[in-house]
Amino acid sequence: MNDIRRTILWVIFGFSMVLLWDKWQVHNGHKATFFPAPAAQTATAPAAPASAASSSSAAVPTATPAPAVAGAQQVPGGASQPAVATPRERVTVTTDVLRLTFDSEGGTLTHGELLKYPEMADKNKPFTLLDESSQRVYVAQTGLIGPAGLPTHKTAMAVVPGARELREGENELSIRFESPDLGGVKLVKTWTVKRGGYDIAVKHEVVNTGTAPVSPQLYLQLVRDGNKPPGESSFYSTFTGPAVYTEAKKYHKVEFKDIENGKAEIDKSSTNGYVAMVQHYFATAWLLGDGLQRDLFVRKVDTNLYAVGMITPLGEIAPGQAKAIDARLFAGPQIETMMEKLTPGLELVKDYGWLTILSKPLYWLLDQLHKLLNNWGWSIVALVLLLKIAFYWLNAKAYASMAKMKAINPKIMEMRERLKDKPQQMQQEMMRIYREEKVNPMGGCFPIMIQIPVFIALYWVLLSSVEMRNAPWIGWITDLSSPDPYFILPLLMTASSLLQTALNPAPPDPMQAKMMWFMPLIFSVMFFFFPAGLVLYWLTNNILSIAQQWIINTRMGVPPQFNLPKFR
Repeated sequence: MNDIRRTILWVIFGFSMVLLWDKWQVHNGHKATFFPAPAAQTATAPAAPASAASSSSAAVPTATPAPAVAGAQQVPGGASQPAVATPRERVTVTTDVLRLTFDSEGGTLTHGELLKYPEMADKNKPFTLLDESSQRVYVAQTGLIGPAGLPTHKTAMAVVPGARELREGENELSIRFESPDLGGVKLVKTWTVKRGGYDIAVKHEVVNTGTAPVSPQLYLQLVRDGNKPPGESSFYSTFTGPAVYTEAKKYHKVEFKDIENGKAEIDKSSTNGYVAMVQHYFATAWLLGDGLQRDLFVRKVDTNLYAVGMITPLGEIAPGQAKAIDARLFAGPQIETMMEKLTPGLELVKDYGWLTILSKPLYWLLDQLHKLLNNWGWSIVALVLLLKIAFYWLNAKAYASMAKMKAINPKIMEMRERLKDKPQQMQQEMMRIYREEKVNPMGGCFPIMIQIPVFIALYWVLLSSVEMRNAPWIGWITDLSSPDPYFILPLLMTASSLLQTALNPAPPDPMQAKMMWFMPLIFSVMFFFFPAGLVLYWLTNNILSIAQQWIINTRMGVPPQFNLPKFR
């Protein structure tokens, strides 16, 4: 049974080494050995200065026509966009948390900076989420679908004069774009930002200026290139790409490669939910009120450009009449408590995967601790301490079992040496010793294995939480989301892992005993590249585990001793 336990540990260790080596190859700029990913393509700049999403209407069902493509000179219906002599402008709007730049071509949001979140490489510059340049494309577009010639995100619009900066005492400001009369329809688009908010209200007023009824549809889409965000670490994997949420199918991520291969599967139609573009720590999402019919889509729109969006019918608009529809664009950090208030399911863009059921309460507890301690580093320490208290009796059983194994280890070693040429008799004798001493060789494994999902869930909480970004702890740790600049925490973590190994019973097999010492050394390599918050969590867990093991061993009359390796 002892050999079975070690075999299980070796399988886990071997798979960890495969993953570690694969990430190490990627980290050093080489192709992944075991899990190769498609080569990243350079962002293709649109042919025109403003980007867009493109595809021909023939490529999709008539019920859900497609928006126009980036850089194309066609409207969603496929007809050519008439030339309009309205001068093109770029207009910047600033609030206390956002700096947004709009293009009068289509009233498109082409640049967005989060003023409360500095860039990782340059703390004096605000983080750029949305952008349109030769290196990056990430924009939010809207327009109309219907008869040829309706206003789209390629239509030149007039900007209505007004305030461009949120002043003291003001809670919101608006920027208004008006299209010319196209195809008997005029589109007025009003973006409204508010103090402290990352959700932007977007009102679309459609006026029928013609002599016949029209039934246009409104599309809302996010378009971005398929590259990883600049500066993002390749050593640990986080998702970048589109996501769709409906009450029927819940949250669903869509890989860029699945769009490329035509394998993307999403809810095509719904009366609720949202579409989003997600990356590590930040997201954008188009939100519509519940009850409004919407057709959802994801597609490739150009070389290395992808779109996710929704199309909603406006119904029939009689001549001389107007109809308005309200939407919201979220563009900001993935703060769960904030996103939960905006629309159902939006907090799921902060993706914990299959451990969400454990991760969400752990994040809530971490957030409550932060309200008390006002320091995310000490909140991590406190959370691990609370988890150790919660699992105290489970850990006590594991360490008690290990202490018993340690007490009978000399007897086992003597027996193995005596019967080394009689393996069958050795196994029978070993089982007899276990029965007489009332020792379960797997007793130290199961209690620890039960806790593994909880600690993996906490790992994802710390990896995914934007609150860790630029959050200081003590002294040299000024950013819990970045690696320790002096490698002090990883070195302490490595030392604590070796100390744990020394306190455990030495395996009877000399080769296994040596490998049990190499394992924490090799495993610790990755912690030199992990965010400091994650290393702090593991280090705290190791220290508390050592303390508990020491106390339990002493109480059981098995004095702690260090089983040092014999490398010869």
